[in-house]
Amino acid sequence: MEDKLRDLLAQTVPEIARLSRAEALAYWQATTSGKKEYEEEYSRCREGLLKFLSNAETFTALKSIRDSGKVVDSLLRRQLEILYNRFLENQIPPAVIAGLVRQETEIESKYTNFRAVYQGRQVSNNDISQALRSEPDSEKRRQAWEASKQIGSQVADKILEVVNLRNDIARNLGFGDYRQMTLTLAEIDPEDLAKTLSELQTLTDEPFRKVKSLIDNELSSRFGVSTLMPWHYSDPFFQEAPALGETDLNPSFTGKNIAELAERYYRGIGFDVTDILDRSDLYERPGKNQHAYCTDLDREGDVRILCNLRSDEYWMGTLLHELGHGVYDKYHDPELPYLLRTHAHTLTSEAVAMLMERCTGNTAWLNEIAGIQLQETDRLKEQLEFHQALGQLIFVRWGLVVVYFERELYANPTQDLDTLWWDLVEELQLVQRPPGRKAPDWAAKIHIATAPVYYQNYILGSLTASQLRTALEREAGAPLPVASPEVGKFLVEKVFKPGSRFPWNEMINRATGEPLSAKSFAAEISKAVGI
Repeated sequence: MEDKLRDLLAQTVPEIARLSRAEALAYWQATTSGKKEYEEEYSRCREGLLKFLSNAETFTALKSIRDSGKVVDSLLRRQLEILYNRFLENQIPPAVIAGLVRQETEIESKYTNFRAVYQGRQVSNNDISQALRSEPDSEKRRQAWEASKQIGSQVADKILEVVNLRNDIARNLGFGDYRQMTLTLAEIDPEDLAKTLSELQTLTDEPFRKVKSLIDNELSSRFGVSTLMPWHYSDPFFQEAPALGETDLNPSFTGKNIAELAERYYRGIGFDVTDILDRSDLYERPGKNQHAYCTDLDREGDVRILCNLRSDEYWMGTLLHELGHGVYDKYHDPELPYLLRTHAHTLTSEAVAMLMERCTGNTAWLNEIAGIQLQETDRLKEQLEFHQALGQLIFVRWGLVVVYFERELYANPTQDLDTLWWDLVEELQLVQRPPGRKAPDWAAKIHIATAPVYYQNYILGSLTASQLRTALEREAGAPLPVASPEVGKFLVEKVFKPGSRFPWNEMINRATGEPLSAKSFAAEISKAVGI
């Protein structure tokens, strides 16, 4: 059976590599330009890859080998499992594949080309973010927040169409719904995930209520209102911490080349990212996707990033985050087979990215790397640590909203989703819905449409990032210097080089000495917020 599997891998994997690269390159061209011809090319390439993975004869051969239980070699067995899962989720008719790709590409295009209208003119997401960070007038803030939601009504119906199609596909393959299929084939047990999220929610309830009260008191005073509305927070979804007290570092980054700062930091921990940055598309312009992502085109070194950089703290953290994905992809073990020459799981890549992003809350990093001279460093150190913990806490509570919403969305797409969304926001984020608000605000979040059933990776990644840092400091015997090469060595040996030769939970256990839990994350948060 092992020889049969080797032959099948030799026939199959090179074509997957070729088609995957073509798809990734077309997506890159589409999102960096917004041009219709590239969107159509991406659609063709994606359809071609999915049709190849839908080959019933190949799937039957994989299933036969897998069911035999006669593959002993660990690398072969792991490749078999990965390939089997990829083929399983695509055992659907070609016409259905074509329809799915067409609908998903159409939705992606709408997000890429959308520009909100605010105060009578088209503006970028960055402009909306700037207004919510700095505008003192509540009415103008309301207008900016509402502008950020305009895309929702344009795409909501189309999202529901594709949700129903995804569910049909999953049920025809024997799964309860698309979410269950996606989690299972990504090697995340839905019941285990539910337990972890419940534990996280319980552990963060008290700290979140405490810090939310502090935030609301300061913002109420700042804006002169007794009742806060969603537009009084500095992010349209309240997924980031507002600047409190003296923690607003945005002015300190004004005029700085944040790409150079990121390159300097990564060089200090042992990673050369100049080639990644040279291939990347870093600055905003009309027609370009307004978000950020990292892509590995070929698992042979063509790693690049899309960003829309401005000289502020948000984009500094975002660039560090995306380069975290980038070094994970770049510093793999080139001796591993193609299917294993990637991250153990999306969540482990998110963990590394989040670990890097947290640098912006470190006073030593701000001083040594960013060159920001902070007055009264000791006092600000405590404030910034609190602010960073606040950001992590706010993000995981927001993440719970998205994960729980998608669970209900795929379980019953016909329910009142607009109300469901705000019920979850009020319960988990303690943000009050605007009176009389009835709009598909959930559809304004791009991930729900174009990266479905993804957000649990951010949450689990955040927990993993804390566990990795705990393990790093335990091995070093003390907190490491900001630009310590030991950080890079640990990540390469314990996280990057194993690739996906182990399931993600086994890799985390090997790297940190214990299975993933919310323990390290909760300890960090409790310490920082004084609970």
